[in-house]
Amino acid sequence: MTPSGGRYDAIVLGVGGVGSAATYHLARRGADVLGLERFDVPHARGSSHGRTRLLQRLLDVEPATMALADRAHEGWRDLERETGTDLLTDTGSLAVAVGGEEPVDSARRACERHDLAFDTLTGAELAERFPAYQFPDGAQALYQPDGAVVASERGVVAHVSAALSEGATVQARERVVDWSRTAEGVRVDTDRDSYLADRLVVTAGPWAAQSVDALDGVLEPCRHATAWFAPSAGPRVNHDAEVRDGADEADRGSADSETEGAVDGSPEVVRTDGDPVPPFVATVEGENYYGVPGVYLPGMKFGRADFRPTDPDNLAEPTQADERPLRAFADSYVPGAAGSTLRLDTGLVTNSPDGQFVVDTLAEGRVAVAAGLSGRGYKFAPALGAVLADLTLDGETDADVSAFGLDRFA
Repeated sequence: MTPSGGRYDAIVLGVGGVGSAATYHLARRGADVLGLERFDVPHARGSSHGRTRLLQRLLDVEPATMALADRAHEGWRDLERETGTDLLTDTGSLAVAVGGEEPVDSARRACERHDLAFDTLTGAELAERFPAYQFPDGAQALYQPDGAVVASERGVVAHVSAALSEGATVQARERVVDWSRTAEGVRVDTDRDSYLADRLVVTAGPWAAQSVDALDGVLEPCRHATAWFAPSAGPRVNHDAEVRDGADEADRGSADSETEGAVDGSPEVVRTDGDPVPPFVATVEGENYYGVPGVYLPGMKFGRADFRPTDPDNLAEPTQADERPLRAFADSYVPGAAGSTLRLDTGLVTNSPDGQFVVDTLAEGRVAVAAGLSGRGYKFAPALGAVLADLTLDGETDADVSAFGLDRFA
């Protein structure tokens, strides 16, 4: 007997950054697809919120990852055209090393291996070119001009909107409690209903291991904190940069709300003397940080690689202890964006043992999985969504994902 929820070609479990992209690509290829999301669309409980993400090519050393990055960049631009939504702002990107070689050495190898344009700078040269940054004169830096910033929640909404336009069904506030193989596919049971499908796609982020037994003990959900600081006295930073935004005034007005998942226009990028100040990754005496200027608020968003294992159902709120190291970093190296605290946030990063993605099929091809994206999956969302659609509908993909198989952990 068919469950009351009906039957689909594919069901996507988790409609965040990658899940929304998979739902769209499946629907675009003509599949009757259902996307199930346990929270809201978008929401701030997983790995796809925080207003912006860096689209940088600096650290994608391996050819397969670089190819996915190129495909993703094209995918974001395609989605902009498809939906009439501004999602990307071209900024360039920086890698900075203080008291060591990384991440500049890796960035240089990636640029040389993939024939990308780049400039190497000392700390003094960096400060002259981008006065907002005040790293020590002896620091090393690498600037790559192809970097960009993507509006993260807005990207989820755009993928969902495009999926709905292609005939997909997306249902939020519906938690999957179990799924099982059937003779003809899979059965998915939720806290509201039951559904049948030929195939299942699992893009559940920190909850993926709860959904797929083969991922249990492999993935590690971790807490991650970020801070947004207002402009302050320091090297002049102009925060009146024009916003590339196709949204109307009503859409802009909704951005002023602190309601969870509120979405506004594309990023306002801090500028110095008319040029975008690039986002950065920086390693200072072994500690890894990053910064993104103009995150829908004046000033800058800061974060660091302080990933603490956590239960995703009990994510702790940000504290002043989270803020202090980020403020100390901003005070030292970005004094023009080290003013009052505008926002603190926590999210989830789901790490794999080797820091590489898990992209694979299970259950004799009935289940496709993208998980363990290790804090850098969002920028790849359009590409990973297309790969999952390939694996689901064709059983194979022309993208090289051979290095991401789950069997490498066996």
